[in-house]
Amino acid sequence: MGIQVQSVFGRKIKGLALALMAMGLSACGQSNSDAKEASAEADKGEVVVFSARKQHLIEPLFNEFTKETGIKVNFITDSPQPLLARIGASQDRVEADVFMAVDAGSLWSASNQALLEPANSEILNSRVPTEFQEPNGMWYGLSKRARTIVYSTERVKPESLSSYEQLADAEWKGRLCLRTSQKVYNQSLVGMLIEEYGEPKVKEILEGWVDNLAAPVFSSDTLLIQAIASGMCDVGIVNTYYLGQELAKNADLPVKIHWANQESNGVHVNISGAGIVKNAPHRDNAVKLLEFLVSDTAQKQFAGSNYEYPVVENIPVDPVVAKWGEFKGDKTPIAYAGENQAKAIMLMDQVGYQ
Repeated sequence: MGIQVQSVFGRKIKGLALALMAMGLSACGQSNSDAKEASAEADKGEVVVFSARKQHLIEPLFNEFTKETGIKVNFITDSPQPLLARIGASQDRVEADVFMAVDAGSLWSASNQALLEPANSEILNSRVPTEFQEPNGMWYGLSKRARTIVYSTERVKPESLSSYEQLADAEWKGRLCLRTSQKVYNQSLVGMLIEEYGEPKVKEILEGWVDNLAAPVFSSDTLLIQAIASGMCDVGIVNTYYLGQELAKNADLPVKIHWANQESNGVHVNISGAGIVKNAPHRDNAVKLLEFLVSDTAQKQFAGSNYEYPVVENIPVDPVVAKWGEFKGDKTPIAYAGENQAKAIMLMDQVGYQ
């Protein structure tokens, strides 16, 4: 009897041992599965972005890219000059994969310093209009930024406005406000005017602008818009999204947009955009990120988050932007904004445009 009990007990112990072994193998299999999934996730890697575009405008899109692809986006934000200096100083040990800028002049400068390389992407080449990409694929526009005339609805009749050059006429003496010439947005505008009219004509325009100033130049487009609203001046030139931001605070702001140069070459349209850094350590992921940013979903969010215009055609704009109506944009390749930047700065300095 005792032997039978011992045998039953032994069988129970053996069964328990087998059960524990099975559980262990199952747990081990699960652990191996989890490890494989984690390894696969890690293999998707990362992409490093040096961005002159502000964090709150890019981070939601980067998060969406990571969610869609599994590729982690690490980024830093700063003004373009320090970012380009850091890229240039680390060519023997490249840190960044993507340089993102808020102006074609900065992108041109990066390319001109041989800090970028061609993306070689059919998606980018086909979706981004040719006037908003570097001819060799060094950089691409991601959103459009129209820089045009704004005016007081209380003191200016819209039919009295026509073009950038018209603001140099005597009728606007003591009525014009401008942002500083130190800002790249104005350097790009003047650079494009040089491409259209030549340096002698643009110098005359700039002299007229300076003669017509109602106040010293402003440090920002926002302050300029507020100056028009307060009565300090009647007209000015700004990037349209700054007016969108102000209208979001006060829908009754007495300032409206006039689309410049509709009877000639069209409104100056700049871009925010990006390019692949030369010898980028995560090049494939960098290309994937730029291709994602020109997708329909990303384009709507990229432009809509800041009252800008999508660079890809037929993407709906923000309702605030839609109220401004359609306009003819300048089709001159935006790369000329960078190529003529030095000439623009020289002319503005010569006429005393600070």
